[in-house]
Amino acid sequence: MDEAASKRKPIVLAPGAGRSWPMGRISAVFKADEAETDSRYSVSEWWLEPRCTGPGLHQHPEDDLFYVIEGVMSLRVNDEWHHCPRGAFVLVPGGTPHDFENRGEVRAGMLNFQSPGPFEPFMADISAWFIANPPGEPSQA
Repeated sequence: MDEAASKRKPIVLAPGAGRSWPMGRISAVFKADEAETDSRYSVSEWWLEPRCTGPGLHQHPEDDLFYVIEGVMSLRVNDEWHHCPRGAFVLVPGGTPHDFENRGEVRAGMLNFQSPGPFEPFMADISAWFIANPPGEPSQA
């Protein structure tokens, strides 16, 4: 048995459980990250209230995988917006500019898998930024 794998413990979480990061109209719930995954990947839920912009166009070296679990999330990949209903999947390769927002009238959420990890150590700064810069409403419907 792999030595590192034997030190990690299984995780079983109830719906909504995890480490919450409220950021006004956006919130994140981390399901597994650094210690739980041996920094190999990060798993989190991202929730946006109705008519809410997201983080803005950004890129990073890690791959992002998104799976919409509620509502319709609009995801920008490079210069193209995709309107993704529940059950939609999007893979954003590392280094690719991307953004997301909720243009709908109901709360929307997606599961995010980022590899490699960890991602959560950046959340204190990300959360503080969103609190200081509350998201607005999307310009497009």
